[in-house]
Amino acid sequence: MENEMQLLNISEYNFEQCLKCSICTVYCPVSGVNPLYPGPKQAGPDGERYRLKDPKFFNEQLKMCLNCKRCEVACPSGVNVGDIIQKARMKYASHKPKLRDQMLANTDLVGSMATIVAPVANFFTSLGVSKEILHSVMKIDKHRTFPAYASQKFETWFKRNAQSKQDKYAKHVSFFHGCYVNYNFPQLGKDLVKIMNACGYGVHLLENEKCCGTALIANGLYDQARSQGESNMSSMRSAISKGRTIVTTSSTCTFTMRDEYHHLLDVDNHDVRDHITLATRFLWQLIDEGKLKLAFRPDFKMRVAYHTACHMERMGWVVYSTQLLRMIPGLELTMLESMCCGISGTYGFKAENYETSQKIGAPLFAAIDALKPDCVSTDCETCKWQIEMSTSVKVLNPISIIADALDVEKTIELNKNH
Repeated sequence: MENEMQLLNISEYNFEQCLKCSICTVYCPVSGVNPLYPGPKQAGPDGERYRLKDPKFFNEQLKMCLNCKRCEVACPSGVNVGDIIQKARMKYASHKPKLRDQMLANTDLVGSMATIVAPVANFFTSLGVSKEILHSVMKIDKHRTFPAYASQKFETWFKRNAQSKQDKYAKHVSFFHGCYVNYNFPQLGKDLVKIMNACGYGVHLLENEKCCGTALIANGLYDQARSQGESNMSSMRSAISKGRTIVTTSSTCTFTMRDEYHHLLDVDNHDVRDHITLATRFLWQLIDEGKLKLAFRPDFKMRVAYHTACHMERMGWVVYSTQLLRMIPGLELTMLESMCCGISGTYGFKAENYETSQKIGAPLFAAIDALKPDCVSTDCETCKWQIEMSTSVKVLNPISIIADALDVEKTIELNKNH
């Protein structure tokens, strides 16, 4: 019985199926620019065989992993290479989260405080002297541009301007807005509400939404991530019991809640996972089933380059966002080669990772600057920060582009009978 249990534990991430072909290392963004990183094959399946015998074989260099999941996309045998690496960090890493890691990871706490004094916070983080202090004291790289905070949270705007209007619709969804929409860019949340209302759907916020936990996992705050994950699952179950789908606008938040809650945090999401979906996927599936029609402004014109975020690639959902964008008559869409931008959430903010982060993204930045589109579109907010900092081009979520191009009145008219 003991041997059977041991085999089950070994099989958790399917690493016995590793062919040692090293294709994961070829596709690893970090391996391509940083020779100090062992690479996903060695850090993942190979290393796990040793770690199962003796935890002393754990290598702290595994913290160089971006958790981009491109190794898993490339693996011909379906080995969850990234999960093996992240789980090893959770089980064996000896270093404790620093004050910097705590600050970067606690997005709700920092965001709640920063929005109260948004002009001051934004001014402070833009000053060269402030960046020098953060670099020397906290090891947050001085070259990094910080995302601006909004003066009003999305939740505040929604409760004051939109909440009372949502019950009049016959169909309803719940919106997991995430930290980025709430504290940094409420306009994306407003755009989502605009689209869903035009399509005949009322939008509701979750009863007790917490940060999805991506940054907490990346910075070693696993117990807090697990606690917040359990809270989110409870809130989502309440929404699902009312017949609502959970829609999102962030590919990373979506991936974390659908896959990493169970794989890494042991949070039970079996009854919730399939009810969580990106808004673009939700809309496209309705259109594909003949249940929804969208109308667009005839005067809308835009040249857009689409960047495939890593977790979007892992979920296989790029087609939903890009097909919606292609529906806009005045939009010219160019698909950028799928490659990592290098920021990976808080990874690129850390001084020890900044050079690696920028080297990883360099080919993408060059491609964008050569193309000179009106904007880049991506489903990941941290990709937005990285691209806007490293190129001369603005970045928009597909939902914001669709909202700008949408003919609201005509869309309402088209869907009266649906």
